[in-house]
Amino acid sequence: MVHVGIVAGESSGDQLGGALIEALIKQCPDVRITGMAGPKMIAAGCEAIASTEDLSVMGLVEVLRKYPKLRRLRERITQYYLDNRPDVFVGIDVPDFVLGIESRLHSEKIKTVHYVAPQIWAWRKSRAKKIKHQVDRLLVLFPFEESFFRGYGVDTKFVGHPIADQIALERDLTAARIRLGLDPTQTYVALMPGSRPQEWARHVDVFLSAARLVAEHNREITFIAGAIDSKAEALILSRSKSVSSEATLIIKQGASHDILSASNVALVASGTVTMEGVFAKTPLVVAYKIAPLSYLVMKRLVNVRHIAMPNVLAGNELVPEFLQSAVTAQALADGILD
Repeated sequence: MVHVGIVAGESSGDQLGGALIEALIKQCPDVRITGMAGPKMIAAGCEAIASTEDLSVMGLVEVLRKYPKLRRLRERITQYYLDNRPDVFVGIDVPDFVLGIESRLHSEKIKTVHYVAPQIWAWRKSRAKKIKHQVDRLLVLFPFEESFFRGYGVDTKFVGHPIADQIALERDLTAARIRLGLDPTQTYVALMPGSRPQEWARHVDVFLSAARLVAEHNREITFIAGAIDSKAEALILSRSKSVSSEATLIIKQGASHDILSASNVALVASGTVTMEGVFAKTPLVVAYKIAPLSYLVMKRLVNVRHIAMPNVLAGNELVPEFLQSAVTAQALADGILD
């Protein structure tokens, strides 16, 4: 039996892993898949040896605080695959975590694949030279990444963005609203504050405050908040009572594609959801906040003008984006109304 090991981090990695597992099983029905998994990977057939939730951490300072725990987790997973050698190991995204595992397994002659390129074209380009010694193949989501990494001698293959296969090419606002049980004639604004607890802490209140300002301008607008799970839903509901009780709010769990497709505008935290919005053809306002110290460090290292991937791909501000101190309720509300 073929054994494939997969390690993914957080919700977006779980989605990618789930789709990958489904495709692998179609081509190789008797494959055994083990890994660090979330609900989508487990549902697709993965035997979980750890949870993707353990890697729901973002930012330099935040990672440093959890470093001892993350290091122990990485060592445990590495040892598992040394003891239970897979035919191929796949690390999905979270490069600072999985590249260490891949490097060790690669040195032990286990085939390694990294799926979703580290964004070193944005910062820390020097890491590209190391990757060719850590993995046998790199699978990238965007065309420009293939030539970039090949330039550093990395065996790289452009495989496309899986969201392109998950969202219909033609936008059908009414159908998406019917699937969500919404009024097809209403005006909706989506609020997508992120998939990690740290993102909720930094974005939920300011997103809801922006919703309150928009509601004051137009009482006919209904807001749909996307929640990754029940914890996120409870937080959004609790904070909405304090921050934006004037706004009409609906909360939906685990339905980001339909929420975006059903909305006239979406206010989103920068991340995979920006690409979902592009494929859904939904006008976006993008915002992101991290720990102040993390921001100061990264500001010195990052060498791209934009943070939202649609803007990175377009080379200009295709969608308005707000970062750190620019993330204010008034600025976000103005962006939504515009």
